Amino acid sequence: MYPLGFAVYITLGVTGTFMRTSILASLFFGLTTNAAMAIDLAPLWDFARPDVSEQRFRAALEKAAGDDALILRTQIARTYGVRKDFDGARKLLREIEPAMGTAGPEAKVRFHLELGRTFASATHSAKLLTSEAKAQARQEYDRALEMARAAKLDGLAIDAIHMFAFIDTAPAEQLKWGEAALEVSLSSEQPDARRWEASIRNNVGYALHQLSRYDEALSQFQKALAIRERGTNAEATRVARWMVAWTLRSLGRSDEALQIQLSLEKDADAAGKPDQYVFEELETLYRKAGNLSKAQHYAERKAAASQR
Repeated sequence: MYPLGFAVYITLGVTGTFMRTSILASLFFGLTTNAAMAIDLAPLWDFARPDVSEQRFRAALEKAAGDDALILRTQIARTYGVRKDFDGARKLLREIEPAMGTAGPEAKVRFHLELGRTFASATHSAKLLTSEAKAQARQEYDRALEMARAAKLDGLAIDAIHMFAFIDTAPAEQLKWGEAALEVSLSSEQPDARRWEASIRNNVGYALHQLSRYDEALSQFQKALAIRERGTNAEATRVARWMVAWTLRSLGRSDEALQIQLSLEKDADAAGKPDQYVFEELETLYRKAGNLSKAQHYAERKAAASQR
């Protein structure tokens, strides 16, 4: 399945669903910036190419000073984490730790967020998420959240809240953190916080789906889709449609789910990006309907797309 918000940390039991949800999480959550910052981090990030992101951050660092320089260095460390070099990321963060005493609130929050991400994040394997690692991550996320709230940095507060879901992985806990993040987003007037709404609703919907509360999950996914359709991120919109269709199948509304997935297949093919997760759902839907030839067709398409 698709990659996205809290779902990054949740195991669905359906490999595709977990994957589809997790990748987008990095994209959506990772691009959050604070309006008070002089440097806009979003254009510098390319999570699919963390090495390129590092080069951009280092180029920007040459002209930066003060808190801006510290913030850029936290993001350089994050590029190491995305590449699973957690020791390297921690080394870079420890180098700037002495400057945190006199740094501004945003730099401090980002420091603790990134240090926490070196212990528990979307890129950590299960064997790395030991009790000790989770405890260290929780300590850093607690600090980041406390500082973000004190400084009224709502977008970063949401970022910290959503990271707890990499530590507390039971569906009920995922729902708790999702609802907490959604409350901050909906009550904030800050654009950075409001931009999280669609991703958070996806996370809440995912947790509800895990709890077999499919009607509620569908409502959240539909609200997320409505937000995405007002935006310009075509890939995010496709994923939101996929989540709706996936939940319709869980509700037994297979005909509706099939129409959406066939439409997504057409869109992806037109864009030259055959989508293995769409094929996975189409295979499931046709197999459930007893159309084994169609199911086999999409099983083959899925296998081919997974090799791309």
